[in-house]
Amino acid sequence: MKDDYLERRKRWRNLFHWFFLATLLCAGCAGLKQCAYEGLSRDEWQQPQRVIQSLQIRPGATIADLGAGSGYFTFLLAQAAGPTGKVYAVDIDNDMTELVARKAKEQGLQNVEVILAKLNDSLLPEGRVDLIFTSNTYHHIENRVAYFAALRKALRPGGRVAVIDFDRRSWFTGLLKHYTPSDFIKREMEQAGYRLASEFDFLDRQSFLLFEQR
Repeated sequence: MKDDYLERRKRWRNLFHWFFLATLLCAGCAGLKQCAYEGLSRDEWQQPQRVIQSLQIRPGATIADLGAGSGYFTFLLAQAAGPTGKVYAVDIDNDMTELVARKAKEQGLQNVEVILAKLNDSLLPEGRVDLIFTSNTYHHIENRVAYFAALRKALRPGGRVAVIDFDRRSWFTGLLKHYTPSDFIKREMEQAGYRLASEFDFLDRQSFLLFEQR
């Protein structure tokens, strides 16, 4: 009985959490959007430092943070790439690109450049990117096979693509269909011209897949 009570309490807490985030996402204010993108306890379940370590980013690398949002991962990627590296913060939301640009300026970061992308085009420069990183964005992209096939032109030889996305282990994201089964991602990325290089299993509500070009 106690376990059932705790489980119900946890579910109601998660329900409130996601309702709050959904409400914020409907707001136009960049500050509220930032709260929505970053969540109420994201550091606990996202494990950002472990994610960055898993990517084994070399100093001087050029990285694209695809669907950068408020820059949750952008600035960690910039730190990993170092002052000789570069991070393109790519998003279709002008409020978010302006927010990231402002934060980069405030922090004195010269290695972050924002790109206001189109729905069907990242607008990344050709042949310059070592790693395309995307977190919690994959399920929002339409025509994903064509989109990621087109992204190959942005990659340097040996370039990689890291995809983190929700799966159905988080019941509320499943309810809202804000997720992509990992098997779907693998199949679509294979069709787009990639092969699976690594799969990490330490995230409790997301898949974490690393691809390389075939």
